Parts: sequence; structure tokens; C-alpha cells
Amino acid sequence: MSKLDRISIKICGESGQGINSIGEVVARALKKSGFYTFGYREYPSLIKGGYASVQIDFSDHPVNASSRETDVLVCFSRVAFHAYLPMLRTGGQVIHTVQMPQLSEEEQQLVIDKKIRIAYVGAYEIAQEIGGRSIMANSVMVGALWQLTGLVFPPLEDVVRGEFSTKPDYIEPNIKCLKKGFDSNLEGLSPLVINFPPDEKRKTDALLTGNHLVSLGAVACGVRAYFAYPMTPSSSILSYMADIYKETGMLVKQLDDEISVAQMAIGAMFMGTRALVATSGGGFDLMTESVTLSAMTETPFVCILAQRPGPATGLPTWTAASDLNLAVYSGHGEFTRLVIALSDSKSAYSVVQKAFDIAEKYQMPVIVLTEKQIAESLFQLDDMEGFFDVKRHLENDDRLKTLVSTDRFKITESGISPRWLPGQADATYVGNSDEHLTDGTLTEDAQTSLAMQSKRLRKLETLLLELPEPELIGPQNAKLTFVGWGSVKNTIDDVIAIWNEQHPKKSINFLHYEYVYPVKVEKLKELIRRKQSLVLLENNAFGQLGGLLTQQTGYLFSDKLLKFDGRPFFIEDVLNYLEGRLGD
Repeated sequence: MSKLDRISIKICGESGQGINSIGEVVARALKKSGFYTFGYREYPSLIKGGYASVQIDFSDHPVNASSRETDVLVCFSRVAFHAYLPMLRTGGQVIHTVQMPQLSEEEQQLVIDKKIRIAYVGAYEIAQEIGGRSIMANSVMVGALWQLTGLVFPPLEDVVRGEFSTKPDYIEPNIKCLKKGFDSNLEGLSPLVINFPPDEKRKTDALLTGNHLVSLGAVACGVRAYFAYPMTPSSSILSYMADIYKETGMLVKQLDDEISVAQMAIGAMFMGTRALVATSGGGFDLMTESVTLSAMTETPFVCILAQRPGPATGLPTWTAASDLNLAVYSGHGEFTRLVIALSDSKSAYSVVQKAFDIAEKYQMPVIVLTEKQIAESLFQLDDMEGFFDVKRHLENDDRLKTLVSTDRFKITESGISPRWLPGQADATYVGNSDEHLTDGTLTEDAQTSLAMQSKRLRKLETLLLELPEPELIGPQNAKLTFVGWGSVKNTIDDVIAIWNEQHPKKSINFLHYEYVYPVKVEKLKELIRRKQSLVLLENNAFGQLGGLLTQQTGYLFSDKLLKFDGRPFFIEDVLNYLEGRLGD
């Protein structure tokens, strides 16, 4: 079966109409029917109004990213109807609740040219006829959509019953609405042609957002304190951590501002509790002085930096990967740090665990970059790969008995000094934000300051030796190599499967950077020596990873595919580029 075979469904309406909940129900029902799914959200920075959507792409093979165009549009509002009508593929179909939509001349021509078929469903009237509330029109429309899929009804019913398991009085009315929609007259429409078979194994897969996976990874590696100030797209980490704090025994605090958030976490880590924080670009701006405090006092610190388009408030509910420079260069003075970037569901779970291991081993700040596209997309996975044994990298009991105060910031070849917690040993030290001696006592002596600063900076060299080279995904001897980081990996995973199947003699691969600072470049240099065609692929305007790689190698990326309109890379964005670049 071709890797291009997939079907895309978009549910759209206003913010406040439960669009995301409907999308999750549809995704879970498709998964329960035996398919791979991927869910992508769009919504405005409004509590109510505007237009929002959830798109579910599904197939018989893993789906990691979205198509730009959709096969079916399920529409709940007039403004969403007009906004998303152009997104339909040729032969696309629309089910809507909008009474007498008025199409412009351009829209009428679009419908003719693309052979789009449209059907009205009186979902609100149907819901009221059976004694339901108007919000139950959502169930009517989901039922109508399910009729259009041609799939059997029980998996959908099971999902809806589970959705209302904590509200038993709502179960039967919603099931009645679901069945009414399933039996409704969709005149002029026809069932979708699903050319790929279901797989029984998919029915037990999990569907989780990137932020859920980050949270679970944090719990798995022993995080016991979470501090945050809500800021999209990191906010759902806070809400999920708050939901599970009883089961985990975790301290979860929403504080007044990001400065307090960072300093509470540093204080907790200083005393031995693994503490995590998460924010977005504007919040991280406020944290940067505290990040330098972590570096100077050599106190581990881990921050999730969930990117969105800026500057200023920018596009607060949309996606970008434009804060790499912020993570790498922010903060006054010069100090060591690690920057890691999430890319997919597996890394969302595992990278936060790696971050804490490195933060505590090297006693440095670690910034974990994610994006709205990763944070809020709905991923399907069959296991939770990437569990790491928790190592605190503290001095053991025997060593604690012999420690002296000057061991704490002892000058070493690796730059890493012994670390123990206050009260663990008789030896005491000062956690000083000023330059200091090996026991933390303040100093302004030039020679001592040089020695201490050099010691801390040597951690970067030691860390670089430990970090892996970027992964080359796809055939080793491809005709063209994309170079990138972050959520573009999901899109490229799908594109590699599609393009290489159709163009085996013009295959592509992807050099994927998970560890983005300090940056490893030997594999890239090898590609450069081979005169491989390289294309920089980034969700920002400057090509920020490209700039970092140029600093280290001198190589200038002349070919770039950059996107910075608040949207992720859809598979067509890259496929169209390849057609222009490598096509016949």
C-alpha cells in the first residue's frame, strides 16, 4: 500500500464550541477502529469566537504530520465554513450546521472546480427533538461524520460512552444523538473510499499530546516539584501535573511570575528535589537572570521552553521554532548550558529525562525546546520507549565522610566538581552568585576568577565529548539531505516514506539535530566533504540552526526551506519543494 494513502478530516467551528473535544473523540474512534492517527489543532487566542479546527489524518501506517488539504470538513460555524472551505481537496465533502450559507462567486467557482459536495445537517434541531441540549449537536455531527466514513458504529459508541463515564446522566442522550446523526440523510454525499485495512493491534494504542508525554517523562525520572505561570503552549503541562499531583505526590504550584518560578525551582534543586519549570518565550525572557544564577552556583536547572511565534505577544496560539537563539545566547556573561529539542512523541517522553540526568551530572542549566506543534498535537503510540534509570550524581555515603568545604567547587580537568546537598556532610559551602573560591567564598581576585570561570567553561568541552552526533534518517546515500531540528522531523518522516517510494532513484534523507547546543558537526562535515546537496529546513525566518552550524563549520547553507507563518510544515510544503527541485 502506498505511503501516500491517508484520509484527512477537519472539524471546525468557533472557540468555545468544543471543537478540540470532538476531534479527540473522532481520533480515538478511528484508533479504536484499527487505524494510525495524528491530530493537529488550530485555534485563535480567544476564549470564544473566531475559528478553530482539529484535523485528524489517518491511515494503515504511522502518520506523524498533517496534510495541508482535507477530504472531509465538518463545520459548526459560518466563519469557519468560509475559512476552511478552500482547504478541501478535489472531490472533498462538507457536512455543516450553517443555515443557508452564502457562497461568494469565488467560493462557488471553487466548489465547481474541485467538485466539492456539501450537505446540511440540522444537528441542533435533532438534538432538541430528542430532548437533548444544544451542545449535543456535536454528537449528532460526529454520528453523521461516522456514516460518511463507512466504518462500523460500535467503536464510536464505545469512545463516546467512555468520554462521559464520569457524567452517567449524559451518556444515553449523547448516544441517541450519535445514532440520529449516523442515520441522518446526507443527500449528495457518498461514503469515503478507505483503501487501507485496519489493524487490530492499533486498537490498544495510546493517544497523547506532547505535553502529556513531557509530563509523564518528568514523573518517570523523579520530578517531585513543578512550578509554572500559565503561558501557551506550555499551560497544559501545568493543568495535567495538577490533575495527577495526588497520585504522584508532586508539589505543583502556579506562581505570580516566571522570575519566581525559576528561583523556586533553583531553590528546590539546591536542596535536592528534582524540580521542573515550563514557559514560553516571553516567560523565559524573565527567567534568564535566574538561568545565569544556576550556572554560577552550579545548581542544576531544567526548563521547558515551549516556542510560539514572536516577537512580543506575537501569535500566542500558533507554532514556531524561533527561540533557538534565545535558548543558546540569552543571559548575561558567559556560561555553560545545554539546549535539547523535542521532535516527536518518543522524544517528548525521553528528552526531559535526559535533561535532568545531564543537568545534575554537569551542574548546569538545561533548556528543553518544544513547540506548539509538538505540545498540543495528538500522537498515537504503542509503548513508552525511553525510560532511564534515575542517577542523581551526588557524592556517595563513603565520600561524604571525607569531604571538605573546598571540594564543592574544586577545580577539575572536566569542570565538574563534587556535589552534595546541604546537611548531607559536615562540610559546608556557600552558594554564592558572586565569583567565588572553591568553597563558595566571594572573591574578586583576577587569577582566581580566571581559574574558576575556566573550570566552569570546561564543562562544555566535556559535555560535547559525551553528546551523540545527529541522526541521519533515511537511506545513507540519498540524493538530497535535509538538515533540521524540532517538529520538522515529523513532517520529514512522512515525506521520506512518500517521496522515496515514488522516486527511489532520487531519494532523500534527514540529518536530525536533537542536541542543538553545544552542537556536534562531524557527521555534517562528512556530508559537506562528499559534496552532498544540503537543504536547511526550519520553522523560523533566520535559519537559526543553520547559523549555529555555520559558526562551527564555515559552511553556508545556500538552499533553505523556511516557514514562519505560525503554521507547521505540512507534507505538501516539502513534497512540492522536492517536485520543483528533483522532479522530472
